[in-house]
Amino acid sequence: MAFTNLTEQPIREVIPGFHGQFVHGDNVTLAHWQIEAGATLPEHAHPHEQITWVLEGQLALTVGGETRVVEGGGVAIIPGGVAHSGQALTPCRVVDVFYPRREDYR
Repeated sequence: MAFTNLTEQPIREVIPGFHGQFVHGDNVTLAHWQIEAGATLPEHAHPHEQITWVLEGQLALTVGGETRVVEGGGVAIIPGGVAHSGQALTPCRVVDVFYPRREDYR
């Protein structure tokens, strides 16, 4: 699949308040999230490297014990295996890129 339209991808609520659409390449997954204000991402870790780009809103992210509020335009780089968590302080629109591909999001 060389081309797709994100609006054609189904929306899945992966955890309460996190509504995602996903596109998968051979090696990466792109996730587009609409996150409800107050929604919480419990602390977890996975082997995938993750780049989180906040397009809109304010997202409090804790990565490896360091907490920052990431706002529109901000980016966080989360190495594979590092514990991280978050909470949407406002409604947010976020893009995540994962390497390698997230089979659990297929």
